[in-house]
Amino acid sequence: MVLMHSTGEFMEKLDEKEKKYLLELARRSIEYYMLNKDVLIIEPKEVPSKKLIENASSFVTLYIGDRLRGCIGHLEPKRALVFDVIESAAAAAFNDPRFKPLVYNELEKLRIVISVLEPPVKVEFEAPEEILEKLVPGKTGLILKKEWHRATYLPGVWEELPKKDLFLSELCKKAGLPGDEWKKPGMEYWTYEVQEFSE
Repeated sequence: MVLMHSTGEFMEKLDEKEKKYLLELARRSIEYYMLNKDVLIIEPKEVPSKKLIENASSFVTLYIGDRLRGCIGHLEPKRALVFDVIESAAAAAFNDPRFKPLVYNELEKLRIVISVLEPPVKVEFEAPEEILEKLVPGKTGLILKKEWHRATYLPGVWEELPKKDLFLSELCKKAGLPGDEWKKPGMEYWTYEVQEFSE
């Protein structure tokens, strides 16, 4: 995975109509895949704005009540946002290895959250502890990478892990590393922010 450096050019903020469309599209994608075992196809004319066909990366997170039911996404903007949401939504529902595939009677209980990522920015630092200064709880998403290990936490994870050292420790474990690996040399980090909205 090659991570992009930010140019400082963030996607223009989505308006309420665009957010509503993407949430409805994510739900349609899940329902379509459940019935057809295939990816939803949409017509370009139905997309309400040119902004939604710009290349962008997204994560789709699924909840039933307060319980996580799936979360899949992409860190690099390789496709139009509408197609990225379609793919991420179906993958979160049926291909998250942590969960069994979604079943029909869960659909009406499902709550969908979409996070549209701004381009990641590589963090420059000298001492490992300096990464703590770069994190803003509730706002910063973080990608870490060491050799072939890599993982990310969206900004929403701060609600569950509000302490910076715990946030880093659990992200290391998610990447398959010891919890204190962030204190050792050789780690690389990228930070990012998101536009997050939900049903």
